[in-house]
Amino acid sequence: MNHLKLWTVAISLSCAAALHAQSTAGTQIDPTPHKIRFINVEKGVKLEVIDWGGSGRPLILLPGLGDTAHVFDKLAVKLTPTHHVYGITTRGFGASDAPSPVTANYSADRLGDDVVTVIDALKLEHPVLAGHSLAGEELSSVATRHPEKIAALIYIDAGYPYALYDKAHGDLVLDAIEMRNKLEQLHPGTLPSDRKQLDELLTMTRQLEQVLQQRKDDLSTTSLPHPINNPISVAMLDGQKKYTQIHLPVLAIFNIPHSPDHLRTMENQVKAFETQVPQAKIIRIPNSNHYVFQANEADVLRDMNAFIGSL
Repeated sequence: MNHLKLWTVAISLSCAAALHAQSTAGTQIDPTPHKIRFINVEKGVKLEVIDWGGSGRPLILLPGLGDTAHVFDKLAVKLTPTHHVYGITTRGFGASDAPSPVTANYSADRLGDDVVTVIDALKLEHPVLAGHSLAGEELSSVATRHPEKIAALIYIDAGYPYALYDKAHGDLVLDAIEMRNKLEQLHPGTLPSDRKQLDELLTMTRQLEQVLQQRKDDLSTTSLPHPINNPISVAMLDGQKKYTQIHLPVLAIFNIPHSPDHLRTMENQVKAFETQVPQAKIIRIPNSNHYVFQANEADVLRDMNAFIGSL
C-alpha cells in the first residue's frame, strides 16, 4: 500500500462518521434570490461567493467537505431578515477553482486564508462565521490567526477534532499527522540529540498508541467506514491542524449521534470545548443527523439568531 493510500485509510477511520453523509447527499443549485460573484484568493484560484442579501450583521456560511455553499439555500433566506448572508464554496468543489490536489493547496490554514481574502474583498466588518462539518477547521484557523477580522463563530456539527483538538483524549488523524511530520524530519545525522527531543517523541508515540487502541476497540462493534478516495478530499483531510484554544464568542451545535462510539467522541468534544473554550455556548440537538441545519432547521435558526443577537 502506497503512502497516499495509507493516509486515506487512516483518515477515513477517524473522520468517516462525520463526513460520509456528505458524500451521499446531493447539492442542489440554489433557487432562491441571490447574486454570485467570483473572488480571486490567489493566482489562478477563484472562489464562488453567494450573496443572498439581507440586512444586519454580515454572516458567512461555509459548507463541509464535498458540498458547495448552495447546500445552505433554504437556511440562508430564512436568516436574511436579520443578517446579510453570504456563502463561500470551498476551493476544489462546485464552481470554485480546483488547484492540484496537494496538501499545501488544501491545508486548514490555506482554506482559512481564502475566507480572510473574501472578507477583505467584500469589505465586511466583523462578520460572524458559521460552518458545517469540516468547515470547522476554517473557522478555527481564522479565529486563531486573524481574530480581529471576525465577531464570532458558529460550529454547525463542526466542532470535532479538526476544529478543536481534544488535549485530554487526542485524535487518531491529528496525532498520526504530527507523528508522521516528526518522523519525516529524522535522517542519519539528525536523530534526536537530547533527552527532551526523545521525551517528546515518546509522549507522542504513547498518545498515538492510545488512540489506535481505542479505534481498534471501536471496530469490534462498528462496521468499517467507507474509504475517502477523492484526491482533493484526501489532500484537505491530510492538511488538518491542531487548534487548541479559541478566544472569540462561540456557539457549538452538536447532533447527538446514535452509535455509542460516535456519541463518546461527541461528548469528548463537548468536554473539550467546555475546558479549552470556556466561553463557548454548547447546544445538543437530539434525533437529528449530520446535516442538522436541514433536519432540525427551526432549532438551528432559533439558536443562531439568539446567539448572534447576544453579541
